Amino acid sequence: MTATNPSQKKLKILIALQYYLPHRTGVPLHIERVAKKLVERGHEVTVLAARHSIDLPRDETVDGIRIVRLWAAVRVSRGMIMPAYPWALYAFLGWRGYDVVWVSTPMLETALSAFMARLTGRGLISTHHGDLVLPTGLFNRFVSWFTFLNYRYMARQADRLIAYSQDYADHSYYLQPYIDQVRVISPPIMIPQPNPERVAELHERWSQEGAPVLGFAGRFVKEKRPDLAIRALETIRERYPKVRLVFAGNHLIKYENTWEESQALVQRFSEHLIFLGDIASPQALANYYGALDALLLTSDTECFALVQVEAMLCGVPVIMTDTPGGRVPVQATGMGLLAPRGDAEAIGQATLQVLETRAHYVRPRHEIEAIFNLEATVDAYEEELYRAAGQPFTRQGG
Repeated sequence: MTATNPSQKKLKILIALQYYLPHRTGVPLHIERVAKKLVERGHEVTVLAARHSIDLPRDETVDGIRIVRLWAAVRVSRGMIMPAYPWALYAFLGWRGYDVVWVSTPMLETALSAFMARLTGRGLISTHHGDLVLPTGLFNRFVSWFTFLNYRYMARQADRLIAYSQDYADHSYYLQPYIDQVRVISPPIMIPQPNPERVAELHERWSQEGAPVLGFAGRFVKEKRPDLAIRALETIRERYPKVRLVFAGNHLIKYENTWEESQALVQRFSEHLIFLGDIASPQALANYYGALDALLLTSDTECFALVQVEAMLCGVPVIMTDTPGGRVPVQATGMGLLAPRGDAEAIGQATLQVLETRAHYVRPRHEIEAIFNLEATVDAYEEELYRAAGQPFTRQGG
């Protein structure tokens, strides 16, 4: 990292998104990691999000980040409508003089965020975390259309649109029309080293008679296609009859019924499946990865999947479906194989190939960190935030 010039004015940054921690998905983790680093560099950072659980405080400060949570009156599919959102935006951008708003998309309130930024003369950048993909149905089609309509207004106002990779930007129906405004910034990846003793203990617990232990990290939702990971076991267990697949992530999702619809499949392979739920502790997550022989990600669509790189940093190769954006970590590192989307047998065959020649796919941690570097990611975000705020930007010595 090249340090920011200490004489440079620090920014007041408002981060707008729907779900923030303790809701543990890729988006809030992405935001938290960058926000913490920005606070460390002296900036004032406030997160404005929905109060998705009544148990959460309305206003608190965690790791130097102020978190303001608004009442969510109505839930619409995955989104939430916050009646106080316009007033809160105006309060921060107008009265309290925040310099720039950083929006995460897709989000219902993107157009409102852009309008308030323009009204108050503040800068606006947006990180796109993936095109909205919802289950079929007339209502979900309306939600998708309305969310995209809001996004288009915001995109025309934004100082910069951020994409995880050029591969995803080139294939995104959200980003492609505005490709000249897009800058690629790799997601912030950070995870501790696995604890060898705990890893050995977990592997012994999960492995049946020394058979491989596979992982699936993510929500049990349709777009992630957990059913393909389970169906791939049909092929894998021909060679490894006792193989197990360990799921880390929430499988009881309120906004869709994939878990309920998958019960026949889950019961059919029940002796091979373990469900851990969410893993909140970074060290526990690192230990989970370290105990795996390989990680499976079988999505039909995937912007990037931070869990891939987390697993790689813990020494675990990945079998990923060949999706725009999602295939980038495997292509960039060589630490795994790609399989065709929607093909459980091909996923199983790729998994067998990785298991049988695993050493060929494992790279040292420092090689992965050189490709996906946290400080370089924060440097890029800081630069874009300064530019959007209309502030001069220099780094120490440059």
